[in-house]
Amino acid sequence: MSVPRTIAALLVTAAVVAGCGTNNADTAHIVAAPSVAQPLQFAAPPTIVTPASGALSTEPTVKVPTAAAPTKLVEKDLIAGTGAVAAAGDTISVNYVGVLYKGGTTFDSSWSRKAPTSFPLSNGSVIPGWVQGLAGMRVGGRRELVIPPALAYGSTAQSAIPANSTLIFIVDLLAINPPAGATGVTGATVAQGAIGSSGSTGATG
Repeated sequence: MSVPRTIAALLVTAAVVAGCGTNNADTAHIVAAPSVAQPLQFAAPPTIVTPASGALSTEPTVKVPTAAAPTKLVEKDLIAGTGAVAAAGDTISVNYVGVLYKGGTTFDSSWSRKAPTSFPLSNGSVIPGWVQGLAGMRVGGRRELVIPPALAYGSTAQSAIPANSTLIFIVDLLAINPPAGATGVTGATVAQGAIGSSGSTGATG
């Protein structure tokens, strides 16, 4: 073999090696992130727990007014929420305490059961005063409701609630729950606050 041909072969080999050195990453397996929102299906409703810290982590104290009981629904936001807005028909998770306007006796409380409760915000599932009084409330909020008998239990007594009672509730809205089979929209990664997927962090809102 002549010297010039040997040198030429070495130069070709060097060029191939150099080329491999500048492009040694295997990128064939990389899939580009989706350019449009992807559907996320919720397999089951989430389990909502009482916050471990912050304003909604402790049971509120209900202060019964000394004035005569109102005849219309009264709503008062004690803590303004910043999350999703509840609407009639939504399934929501809440903590609450309920007391009688007359005498201030507590007749029901999720705090005493040490677990929030979930229910559809609809007539037949809860009293009309809750449907009207909680619609429009934002997740993360705490609201006081004073509910006249006409929007509560009327002339029918209920266990510890006498007939024709005006009721006071303080309600913490912890989550608006997607039902099983519902879909949400995410981007290339799971949207912040989405529930029902790997890596999710909390309730809707």
